[in-house]
Amino acid sequence: MSSTAEREGQTSHSGLSIVLPTFNEGGSIRQVIESLLRLGSDHPLEILVIDDDSRDGTPDLVRSLARQDPRIRIIQRVGRSGLASAIKEGLIAALYSTAVVMDSDGQHEPSSVGQAVQLLERDDLDLVAGSRFLDHSEIRGLSDRRTDGSTLANRLARWSLPRSYRHLTDCMSGFMVLRLNSCLPLVRQVDVNGFKFFYELLAISGGRLQVGEIPLSFQPRLHGNSKLDLAILWDFVVSLIHTATLRLLPRRAISFGLVGASGVVVQLMSTALLMGLLNLSFQQALPVAVITAASSNYLVNNALTFRDRRQSGRHLIRGLLKFLLVASLPALANVGLATSFYTLIQAHALWAQLAGIVVVYVWNYAASSRFVWNSP
Repeated sequence: MSSTAEREGQTSHSGLSIVLPTFNEGGSIRQVIESLLRLGSDHPLEILVIDDDSRDGTPDLVRSLARQDPRIRIIQRVGRSGLASAIKEGLIAALYSTAVVMDSDGQHEPSSVGQAVQLLERDDLDLVAGSRFLDHSEIRGLSDRRTDGSTLANRLARWSLPRSYRHLTDCMSGFMVLRLNSCLPLVRQVDVNGFKFFYELLAISGGRLQVGEIPLSFQPRLHGNSKLDLAILWDFVVSLIHTATLRLLPRRAISFGLVGASGVVVQLMSTALLMGLLNLSFQQALPVAVITAASSNYLVNNALTFRDRRQSGRHLIRGLLKFLLVASLPALANVGLATSFYTLIQAHALWAQLAGIVVVYVWNYAASSRFVWNSP
């Protein structure tokens, strides 16, 4: 039987698969699993833990629970990581026709599962999400600052999504119940480098899914700290631009372009400082500014755009040298074009530099992706 036929056969069975992505959740995972097992259900149940090779004992703890209860399974991933990819892998591996995705840190209450499944079946929906922002929702696990930030992020997300999803109040939700027969083809298309799995799923669906919401009582974490960081916020900005531009450009190209824009600022500021403080001529200051901007671009791209292939230690220095080598030909073109523009067309440092910067973007992205970070 083909893999597609196997998948269709698996998702045709009535039951509930609960997907729990984990990374160092040893302090909370036992309590979460035990509370889910206590849920009253008329359907078969499996709890599928997708672990990103946690080093705090999470995998061993889940295995000990699985030996006591065959409804518990674990997939321990080595060499691949990330919340979105864990969710995607869990949904593809699910045994039953209805799948639940929820956090493994205790912030989503198990009682929400039954409520969401009931709405899914009653209204014949494709997907039900848990919302922190409906009238009867409660938020106990977020600071006021985080709540305000999430509210703003949801407004921006709704603006970028198809109109049929404008009624949704929480496009960043980590709690969802999916009817896999209708959602799985779209799940397979989700870009795991995206910001939030739910948002990416809505974006690629083109408005075809019937989606409802239930109110969540969002609890404080049972253990550990939030994993929100600069990289996640960066992914959100990239996702908004990616969706707003009809997903025509690769996500990495958008991220590379944003980093390049920051390099423009670095180059312009460096040139101004060298000319203003050291009294260098434009022709003297520009090469130094270009190298400074290129080095800045490399470090930021290494931390954000290509963080799944991030260089460190001596590889970081080697990568910088390779990046500067890759960028050397367009950098010379940048200097030559900008200097010619400044000398022959208009003695304006800003426009002269911008003319050179535009020329080198495509080359730098294509060449550095392949030769510096070995990314196709």
